[in-house]
Amino acid sequence: MAFRILLALTMLAGAFAVCSTSLADDDQNDVGEPLFNADGYRVDRYRSPTPSHLEGAEILDTASLAQALASPAPPLLIDVYNLPWRGDRFVASQPHASLPGAIWLPNTGLGELSPAWQQYFLHHLTRLTRDDGQRMLVFLCRSDCWLSWNAARRALAHGFDHVGWYPHGVDGWEAAGQPLEAAEPAAPVSALAGHDGP
Repeated sequence: MAFRILLALTMLAGAFAVCSTSLADDDQNDVGEPLFNADGYRVDRYRSPTPSHLEGAEILDTASLAQALASPAPPLLIDVYNLPWRGDRFVASQPHASLPGAIWLPNTGLGELSPAWQQYFLHHLTRLTRDDGQRMLVFLCRSDCWLSWNAARRALAHGFDHVGWYPHGVDGWEAAGQPLEAAEPAAPVSALAGHDGP
């Protein structure tokens, strides 16, 4: 009897060790570096499964987003899909399609933003909400994309109270048979001049 209890405790300890290792592995990349920085932003493996929540933000699925967009006060859609920045301009190798009316703020969902990219992000959010501070900002990217999670979290940290997150992104919207349209990145700000890369 004592042997069976000891065996069960040993197996339980082993299972706990495996779970602990798995949880630790989920916080590191392939070379053992953290996936999140000290401020809690995702800094690696941006295209991987995202959580089901983001504290302070409203999580929208495709149906609830479509309903919100059809309301008298639709949210502002902010697409943060990355785009190379070289020679003081965005360089697109192919067109980017997004939700109709979405404002594309490339590179602002990265875990670490330089002051120039922070200024680009905040400049446009402030400009967009200047006339209506109560209007919701809904952040999106692709499916399984941490960039939009980071950007929504960053907007909350900068005092934007009405923040939504659409984790299904462009892929989920298109898969639901909803329309897409070609997007152009929002105009650069002067702080990005001479700045190479995000």
